[in-house]
Order: sequence, then C-alpha cells, then structure tokens
Amino acid sequence: MSFRVPTARAEIARARLLGLAPSGFEEREVGGLTELAVYTDEDGAQTIRSALAEPVSVEPVLSGWEERWREFHRPVRVGGLWIGPPWESVPAGESAVVVDPGRAFGTGAHPTTRACVELLAGQERGSVLDAGTGSGVLAVAAARLGFEPVFALDFDHAAVDAARVTATRNSLRVQVSHSDVLIDELPTADLLIANIELRVVEALLARRPAAYAITSGYLARETPHVTGWTSTSRVELDGWAADLLAFFG
Repeated sequence: MSFRVPTARAEIARARLLGLAPSGFEEREVGGLTELAVYTDEDGAQTIRSALAEPVSVEPVLSGWEERWREFHRPVRVGGLWIGPPWESVPAGESAVVVDPGRAFGTGAHPTTRACVELLAGQERGSVLDAGTGSGVLAVAAARLGFEPVFALDFDHAAVDAARVTATRNSLRVQVSHSDVLIDELPTADLLIANIELRVVEALLARRPAAYAITSGYLARETPHVTGWTSTSRVELDGWAADLLAFFG
C-alpha cells in the first residue's frame, strides 16, 4: 500500500504513518513528491486508508518482500560514532554502536536520534538516564561515548529486551529496567535523554530527574515548555528538532 505527498509535507506524513505502521515503511522520491509504502494485510490496508486523507494505491507484494526492509537501513555517522545494523561491517578503527532495527524503535538513522547523539557528544561526561529507551541506541551511544553509569528505562517489555540485546551486542554496561517513567521512581542522573513525544517529554521535565536534558521526538516547529527549563542549544534535522535544556529553577 502506498501514497504520495509533496516532499514539503513528507515529515508530517511520516509521523502519521508511523503510528499506523509501527513496524516500519519504505519511502522514495518521485519528482517533487515523496512516496511512502507499507506492507500490510487487508485489515491493515483498510485501517490506513480510513486514517489518511491521501489517495492510496494497493498492489500485491513480490517474492522476497520479507527481507527488502533491510535495504533501507544504512549506517550513519554522527557524534564521532558509526551506528548501523548487524548485517553491515563496522569499518576498522571506528567507534561503533550496532543496533538491530527490527526489534524496537531506534535505529540511529532517524533525524531525532541523530540530533540527540550530536548534542550528547558535546556534553561533559557523567551519568545518563535514557527515558523511553526503545532499542537502547541512545543509551548505548552514551556508554560508548564514555558516560557512566547509564540507566535505560522503558514501559514496553519488548523494548526492554531489545535494549538489553543492544547493550550486550556492543559489550557495554547499561542498566536496563522496565519502568513507567511518568509514575515510577527514577534514578538520579546528571543528564536526562528523552526521545519521545512532546507531551511525555514535558511531563518528564516536570519531574526534574536531572539538571540537564537532551529531548527530541517532536517537529522543529515545536518546543518543550516547562517552568524552570531553558533551551541552551538546538539541532534541527529534516524537519525534526532536539534540544539541550538546563534547569535554572
């Protein structure tokens, strides 16, 4: 199932489709348009068709479609790190984070993840709390960059399992726990990382688990607004944003 939107509207379309197809989708540029495509069954197709205001087309998949998604997960370099999937070879001499994109959200390639790593690389080393860790890519990136201890929390059991696998795969120590970051007690850390939706980011900041925070998961036109917190630096990539915030009370 696929549909096309003007490239200027592509980020909004991606965000909307991610909620409908959390296992992922493909995209390509067609002239001045961006085509987004997802593999689904009849029920999934009907759900997506009903939720989108765009005309969609449906066609049967070709043999071997189950593995085609791997073609769209390429390594990235950001913050002095090579971040890529396990079927790609790590270049000799590079500091790497290897993450399986099939287990939970967070591959390193998404603009919010890259923006967070870019900000993270420039911070003074200390303890880190990654709230809503997903695949664990940001927590493991922090550990690879020399932050310690690193705590990684998520409410999704599959994400907790995935984050532990990511840490083990990279031979790095990350303390991964199942937790509701809006309710449960949080470990105290020097730096909070929260790459999740804006509403949850703001609720987390209100709990003040750290004096500094790197937040993302929202569009460039959006900014967290929480009393006492001030943005001191911002990175914008492909229509998304990440902020470095400090709590001044």
